[in-house]
Parts: sequence; C-alpha cells; structure tokens
Amino acid sequence: MKILACYSIKGGVGKTATAVNLAYWAARSNYRTLLLDLDSQGASSFYFRIKAPAKKNLGKRFLQAYGQLASQIKESDFPHLDVIPAHLSFRNFDILLEDLGKRKNRLRQALKGLKKEYDLIILDCPPTISRLAENIFNAADIVLVPVIPTTLSERTFEQLLQFFKQQDLSRSKLVPFFTMADARKQLHRETAIAMRKRYKNFLQHAIPQSTDVEKMGKYRTPIDLFARNTQANRAYYALWRELEPQLKKA
Repeated sequence: MKILACYSIKGGVGKTATAVNLAYWAARSNYRTLLLDLDSQGASSFYFRIKAPAKKNLGKRFLQAYGQLASQIKESDFPHLDVIPAHLSFRNFDILLEDLGKRKNRLRQALKGLKKEYDLIILDCPPTISRLAENIFNAADIVLVPVIPTTLSERTFEQLLQFFKQQDLSRSKLVPFFTMADARKQLHRETAIAMRKRYKNFLQHAIPQSTDVEKMGKYRTPIDLFARNTQANRAYYALWRELEPQLKKA
C-alpha cells in the first residue's frame, strides 16, 4: 500500500481538484483506492457527493483506532474508489494530537490497518503547517505539491523545503508540479523555467489554468465525466501516468 498526500501551505492552488482527479484515474487503473478528506471544509467529499457523518468528536475516535477509521469508509460511484469524508471536528486535529502519544506517527499507525484493503490512499490535506501536517509528512510515501508558477508560490514552496529540513524529514518525498499554469503569461513562463532549473524533481506535466477545473464544483465529479476531450482532463491523466511509476518505487 502506498500513501500519496496532496499538500500545499498555500490555499487556492487546486490541491483538492488534484486529489479528486488522481483518485479517479488511479481507480480507473485498477488500484484499490481510498481518498481520505482531511480538510474540515470537505471539498473532495463534496465533489464525490458524500456527506460527512453526523457523529460528534469523530476526530478523536478517528485517530485512536483502525476500527473507527474503517467504519467511516464510504463507497463512491466509481469502481475501486472509496472515500472517507471530512468532518467538522477534523479542525481540532492539532489539539487531539497534542493529547495523544506518539503524535508524529499517529496517522501512519491508523492507516497501516488498511494495507490489505487498498493499494493506494490519497490524502487531501488542509493548507497549514501543523501537528496534522507533521503526521501527514511522516505517513506519506510521496507529498505531491501543487505550485502556481508565481513568485509567491515559489516562496511558499521554499518555506516547505525549509520546514522539512528543520524537522529532519526526507525532502525526497516532496514532488512538486505546476498547476493553474497560463502559458500566455510571461511571469508564469519565466517562473516555471527558473524553478525547474533550481528544483530538479518537478514533474514534467503541468495542469493548465482552466474553467473546466472550476466547473468540478458545479458537476460534483471528476473532469473526465463532463469534459473528457479537454486540455485539463488530458493533463490530469498525464500527471497520473507520470506519477504512477514514482509511487511504485517509493
């Protein structure tokens, strides 16, 4: 079983859209896939039309035992793809992790119990540096980082690299790729070229700026279901095919 985290310090960079579309393509590729929505806003759960459970204090039970985690799994409308929906109590993960022992490995321990059921777990992560983020970084085999090719996004990516260094985390886990890229903009072109020279592990395929990605909220489904013959859909599929062999090696 492999764990892929879609993570960015910066919000609004297409992180959830990436998690949803990659989960879809992984399942289409016959990977038994689980999408875990760790963001209390629940955007990826919304895209897959799955409601959060009504239970209170789910976050604490979620982190304490595999059985509680497994009980939250919901089937999606797609073969080989299940979802654990977000819950409002997930906003308290950092407080809960402070109270529990082995804080940095708690998420990894909870997910370990799912290795017989799934080939791939995709984590849709909230945009914050926190105790939960540390758990995500320790649990993930790959941390996939969407980066808009702008100066500010380059700065936040550098901050993430510095955090990994300070916490003695393996920076080889970090796999960045460009998202919301607009080849018509000189700043995007120049920033992308400069960052590819500076950071050698950028994926070759980028996700373009596209209204089709924005329309996911309207149709509540992966792009392939409503805009199959589009650049954005082809880009997500190409991203998955480029990422797949790296997952196998991780």
